[in-house]
Amino acid sequence: MHQEGVRSERPQSVAISDVIKVVSDLGNKIPDKSWMLYLLELFNKQHIPVELNLICSFNDDGKFHAIFEGINRYEFKIKPIVGHSYLRQIVMEPSKHRVAYRLMDEISGQIDSFFFDVDENLFDFSIYKHFTGLEWHNRVGNIPYQIRYEVEISNLAYGVHDDSTDLKSVTYFPYNQLTPDDGGLAKNYPASFHNFETSNGFIAYRIGPGKHNMGIVNKFFKPDL
Repeated sequence: MHQEGVRSERPQSVAISDVIKVVSDLGNKIPDKSWMLYLLELFNKQHIPVELNLICSFNDDGKFHAIFEGINRYEFKIKPIVGHSYLRQIVMEPSKHRVAYRLMDEISGQIDSFFFDVDENLFDFSIYKHFTGLEWHNRVGNIPYQIRYEVEISNLAYGVHDDSTDLKSVTYFPYNQLTPDDGGLAKNYPASFHNFETSNGFIAYRIGPGKHNMGIVNKFFKPDL
């Protein structure tokens, strides 16, 4: 497995969110039996991963999956289309003993949600950190390969309860920092991370073809004035 991206920490958040836009199809160069992920991932205080990823495999055009503790729990009915933007949300719901996953196509308005029940005695609902980036799973070699889609990631956000009496009420706020998080298993990656900016106060960046070997430097952002 090879991983490259950025992480943010926000200890008191109850949700994470982003928008992923499929900008262009670069062709399927994924090796046999292999796949890659465009990640929206959080870790709780037990370091258990919870993810809503766009997964592209050697034999398909990509699918959105809800993942809990490394296992695919649900395949969303919404499919990736070039030019479309997709709102991804993961919300901790401890009062209902579950994790909520929500995906919306912002062009068509189509929405698909999935709820995964968890044992509150075994799972800590506190969010420790949030990861955004790429992950490669190469089953026939030891190096990452060309990404399937050029994408734009925007509206990176964390959610908090703004009303203690209404646990369904979640307000989203922008991050102001990205911290590098490199899996360290490859000397370079066939992808570029660029066009870092803020849009309406929220961090945005683009993932495209290229060569990336320096790691993503710490980036601080000021809200739009």
